[in-house]
Amino acid sequence: MKGVRFHVAFVLFALAFSFASASDPSPLQDFCVAINNTNDGVFVNGKFCKDPKLSTANDFFFPGLNIPGNTANQLGSKVTLVTVEQILGLNTLGISLAST
Repeated sequence: MKGVRFHVAFVLFALAFSFASASDPSPLQDFCVAINNTNDGVFVNGKFCKDPKLSTANDFFFPGLNIPGNTANQLGSKVTLVTVEQILGLNTLGISLAST
């Protein structure tokens, strides 16, 4: 009888979680390099996007990783928030943290 109760509870638990699955919608494009010029881009995610054919590696580069941060704190680490303002290629990719 305990085995039957376990199986019933397991099935109900599995069914409850199958209805609660969540995911992000698929992006409209693979990447979107942010630009400030409103004449040359498509508006996506709060910024205008550069033509993907004109993107360069520098659009995805952050030069602050080679500079050591101040680690004189309780945790002994320094984390720098890197957003689309610092790396233009992060426009539709979310945020990134650079630990130094």
